[in-house]
Amino acid sequence: MAVNLKVRKGDEVMVLAGRDRGKRGRVQEVRPAEGTVIVAGVNIAKRHRKPNPAKNDKGGIIDQPMPLAFGKVMVVCPHCGKPTRVGHRREEDTKERVCKRCGEAIVVTEEK
Repeated sequence: MAVNLKVRKGDEVMVLAGRDRGKRGRVQEVRPAEGTVIVAGVNIAKRHRKPNPAKNDKGGIIDQPMPLAFGKVMVVCPHCGKPTRVGHRREEDTKERVCKRCGEAIVVTEEK
């Protein structure tokens, strides 16, 4: 799978296909080798987990976000608020991602 540097951790994305089509969420994890991303609150699956007293882990049914393919998500521009394609612009010694709709720079704001 090709590496896609257009989607990064912390980006807001919109789901384009599947049962969660139209939903928006923040990217929690990017897996370039697999060509997938994990988006908070999207593509949730139920997982049955056994209790593990050694790790102080309670068992039960847990909601877990599952990976989505890169092609099923599109970055949402923080300036115009619409899903957009991502371009790159070089200015002197820096390279930045830009919105193809409005031309503004897309800056990732990491939330801790």
